[in-house]
This record gives sequence, C-alpha cells and structure tokens, in this order.
Amino acid sequence: FVLGLAEADSRVTAGAVVGSLALSDGDRWSDLDLTFAVADGFSMFDVLDDWTRQIVTELDAAHLFDLPSGPSIYRVFLLPGSLQFDLSFTPASKFGASGPKFKLLFGNAIEKPFPQPPSAYELFGYAVHHILRARFCIERGRFWQAEYWISSARDYTLSLACRRRGLSTANGRGFDDLPAEVHEAFRSSLVTS
Repeated sequence: FVLGLAEADSRVTAGAVVGSLALSDGDRWSDLDLTFAVADGFSMFDVLDDWTRQIVTELDAAHLFDLPSGPSIYRVFLLPGSLQFDLSFTPASKFGASGPKFKLLFGNAIEKPFPQPPSAYELFGYAVHHILRARFCIERGRFWQAEYWISSARDYTLSLACRRRGLSTANGRGFDDLPAEVHEAFRSSLVTS
C-alpha cells in the first residue's frame, strides 16, 4: 500500500527500506521502516500529512509520535496486530543512507558519511551526570524520579561496556550480547522496592 502511495505521488523521487528488514527478513516482532525522498521545492510535512490521512484510514493505523532527525522527519504508526511502522521523509538533495541498514528500492540516494556513535567520553559524562541527579533525588526523598535517573545511568554505563567490546550502543541493541559476567555485575543496579 505504502509503495503504491509513493508510486502515485510525483513529489516523491526515491524510496528505501531501512532498519532490520533492509538486511534480512526479520522476525514476527520486526517493525517496518520505509524512507522516502521528497523533491526539493515541496514540503515534506505536506507529503507526510497527505500520506498519514490515507495510512490511518486505509490501514487502521494510529499515529503515535513524530521524531525529527537532522533533515528528516520520522512518523511512527501502530498498525493492527501490534506492527510498528516508521515512515520517514527527507529532502531529495539530502536523501541517503545514514547507516548500513539501507536498501534503495527506487530513485537515487546521495553518499554521505554515517554518523559516529557517541564517544566513550560522552557516554561517561552522561552516566556521571545521571548518577548525581539520582543521588540528589534520593536525598530529597523523590524515589520515583531517582529510579528514572538510575535506569538512565545504567543504560549509559551498559552502552560504555558495549562500545568497549565493539557492540552497538544504540537503543540497548548490544546489551543482550554482553558477556554474562557484565550482566551479573549490573544486576544489583536494578531498582527494586
């Protein structure tokens, strides 16, 4: 259906599958990520709004949220059966892979350098910041807020462990691939009542 929208829309000049399905068949929990180039001179937001109306009506989708990223805008939908569908648009002059999980379906894409993962210095800095925030929350008796900061600090610290081992640091993707001894060391950082 969505590729049909692209074919019928003269404002769209290229399209690609991104994410896990760009490199594999995925599994039953994989979301669907499609990205499209909008011809320069046209509003990505107009295209996004036009397509959203049709996707919501025809696919019984729920629009969850929008996520701007650089020159692109991502709109996240929930489809029946708990399928997540991420639709994104980028101006044609900036359309291209932002990582290795990109499979061009039609049109042209520019070559551009992939963004670098956060440095160890940055991950460490966020972890320290969040640990301090957690401590202050505990001192103030704000335990739910402290739990928020502790969880975030743990995520940054696990990301550091992933970075050290060459695993993905994005969105916890490498956490489950860490060795058992790392998991065990972090077990006590889980907040319990």
